Amino acid sequence: MPDLLVSLYSARLADLKQKADHVGASIRPALPPELHLVVNWVREHFSENWASEVSVAFSRQPVACLIAVEDRGLLGFACYDTTARGFFGPTGVDPQARGKGIGLALFSACLETMKTLGHAYAFIGDAGPVDFYARTAGAITIPAPDKGIYEAMLRSMPEMTI
Repeated sequence: MPDLLVSLYSARLADLKQKADHVGASIRPALPPELHLVVNWVREHFSENWASEVSVAFSRQPVACLIAVEDRGLLGFACYDTTARGFFGPTGVDPQARGKGIGLALFSACLETMKTLGHAYAFIGDAGPVDFYARTAGAITIPAPDKGIYEAMLRSMPEMTI
């Protein structure tokens, strides 16, 4: 999957924010005492790697993780400045809550926060839904022959059985 680049000064982000404003869930920065809840939820629903990145987001001041909450339940999360400065992600929405615009709202809120913090561009490393990012925010592929920052990442090995 390629790395993407998003201009945080694109007029498309105003349209994205307008669409995101109609989501029923509350999008807000995570609070430090919620670390264990959010990290465990991400580990359970997504991966250990993403849980590690969320832990880094909580070490930032302010916390670099936004969450989507409805009826005091966690529906999704989005981080920024975790793997590297200027990076958006990881981000994820509970499978039962997908299709309601929550991912769009988290993406929009993160990009807005990054712009407020002084970033001019956001990088999306090893982007999964490339078409979504291109369509919603005008993201473009960064032409690079390798996997960028994730190329030499250590990875867990599956357990061997004998």
